[in-house]
Amino acid sequence: MVPGPSLLAFAIASIALIVIPGPSVLFVIGRSLSLGRVGGLLSVLGNALGMLPLVIAVSLGIGAVVAQSVVVFTIIKFAGAAYLVYLGIQAIRHRRHTAVTHEATPPARSRVRILSEGFVVGLTNPKTLVFFVAVLPQFVDYRAGSIPLQMFELGTVFLVLALACDSVWALAAGTARNWFGRSPKRVERLGAAGGVMMIGLGGVLALTGNKH
Repeated sequence: MVPGPSLLAFAIASIALIVIPGPSVLFVIGRSLSLGRVGGLLSVLGNALGMLPLVIAVSLGIGAVVAQSVVVFTIIKFAGAAYLVYLGIQAIRHRRHTAVTHEATPPARSRVRILSEGFVVGLTNPKTLVFFVAVLPQFVDYRAGSIPLQMFELGTVFLVLALACDSVWALAAGTARNWFGRSPKRVERLGAAGGVMMIGLGGVLALTGNKH
């Protein structure tokens, strides 16, 4: 177990990082503008679940190997960026359908699909992997032993905090979308705007954070 003071310090540091708008926040806002509150919250949950394998990998020491491999890191980075661009294009293509059904609750199959799309985005975000590799060891108490368990505990704390904070962004963006939803045309434009945000985010992720 991570000692209380270290756990508290990590939680404070995590909150300070999470509340600053970054790739995850932009992804959530874009999805919420395109899909509404339910779609946004499902995307948040999927994104958080996608971080779980990264937490496990870092806890077992695999994450450090991946982060130091130029080839593997680059493949993950471009795969994640390409997937974001794909989701953005899909949002723009289906903006008219979204405008017509903006008040409807997504069917079960759509929910699973939205959840899985968020999972892939979370899993292929190289910045999250690098953060876990660089930051988690700094809050581990090596005298307490069980290093993998401590790192998993820290990663889980970050995941839960990210889930809570990103959900607030999803609700805010989804509520704004519903407020604009009195006009189908405006909902159509918001859906397209969400798609553009995701395409832009994919481009930014592809062009930054290169390994040397």
